[in-house]
Amino acid sequence: MGKFRVFRIRKDGAGISGRVELATLDELSAGEVVIKSAYSSVNYKDALAANGPAKIISRFPLIGGVDVVGTVESSGDARFKTDDQVLVTGYDMSISHDGGYAEYVRVPAEWVIPLPETLTAREAMIIGTAGFTAALCIHKMEQNGQTPEQGSVVVTGASGGVGSLAIDMLSSKGYDVTALTGKINESDYLLGLGASHIVDRNMLELSKRPMERPLWAGAIDNVGGGILSWLTKTVQPWGSITAVGLAGGSQLETSVMPFILRGVSLLGITSAGCPTLLRHKIWQRIATDLRPQKFEQLSVNEVGLDELNEVFRTMLNGGTKGRTVVRL
Repeated sequence: MGKFRVFRIRKDGAGISGRVELATLDELSAGEVVIKSAYSSVNYKDALAANGPAKIISRFPLIGGVDVVGTVESSGDARFKTDDQVLVTGYDMSISHDGGYAEYVRVPAEWVIPLPETLTAREAMIIGTAGFTAALCIHKMEQNGQTPEQGSVVVTGASGGVGSLAIDMLSSKGYDVTALTGKINESDYLLGLGASHIVDRNMLELSKRPMERPLWAGAIDNVGGGILSWLTKTVQPWGSITAVGLAGGSQLETSVMPFILRGVSLLGITSAGCPTLLRHKIWQRIATDLRPQKFEQLSVNEVGLDELNEVFRTMLNGGTKGRTVVRL
């Protein structure tokens, strides 16, 4: 196959940065399955990895991208044959293993998931790690007893990738959804995805009291920091909070009182570290009962490898909404 294009991240005296380069198959991380890539996607973790504000990558140089979908080019594992449509999200992609921002990707067979028949390759990457994370949140909340009958579930960072898809999935399952956003100008977009209520994050009063009036039956939090602390104080008895992101800070200042007086559950979510069997189950749900129903309303930006650095800067500055897919 000769040389092909990749987006490789390097570290030198000037810091961490990424650029488009040419590579050969022999240069890629080891694995039994070679995938001819069709699409990847851009997640907040990808932007952090490529610009260095957080220590995401454990070795350099490394090809970025935590997601990829495409067709099997070759396989040393009997479960996969040439031209099978497959996807990979998470694991060690763009951490210690070359990732999905490449025209060809090589990965361990254990990481590979057959593309569900109900999804196109592009739809799979519109969903990507963001949608997988949203589905994992809902799955864990429901395992913990969450039901639509309990009341409204609040989604923070609502206009981002995880937030947008979480609103779509929750509303399609019959949940009343409250979108909490710092971008009140995106209210129409969020209502179009299925939110019933909009709360302006800039109008919140984040007090130091250990508990506040209970407001939400549950929460999917993409922000962390003060917002997550406030959620622990405002979720109703026996409600669940899933913690996904830290764009608003990594520290959590709260007390044990919501947990021992209201029975609130704080559930940690890690998409990259999700066990393989659970990962297959979540993708089965994404293909069926948690399949997004509002692809037409979802904001989707499509870019090439050459545009990634600009997308990363915009994302880290809070200027993106919805999902960005990378055509390969």
